[in-house]
Amino acid sequence: MNDNLYIYLSIISMAVATNLVRILPSLLLKRPIKNTFIRSFLYYAPYVTLSVMAFPSILYSTGNFYGALIGFICVILLSFTKVGMFVSTFGTCLIVYLAQLVF
Repeated sequence: MNDNLYIYLSIISMAVATNLVRILPSLLLKRPIKNTFIRSFLYYAPYVTLSVMAFPSILYSTGNFYGALIGFICVILLSFTKVGMFVSTFGTCLIVYLAQLVF
């Protein structure tokens, strides 16, 4: 087969799969979900998925595992202290830079 046909088939199949996942629940569920466990699961599912996808790239972003791990711990601690996003980002970059010098 032609290479362009493979590309078009893959685009169409991805579009069908993506839209099927979005449309199918609205077609099957006629009334609102009242179960609090399912509602909270559906609410937090995108955040968990994003975290699971981002976590490995955080640990291997600097080329030094320990520096990245120290930076990750630093940003978690700074976010719990509720400092601003600029302070948290700048502080974490500074800590990672210093950790790269040490390790």
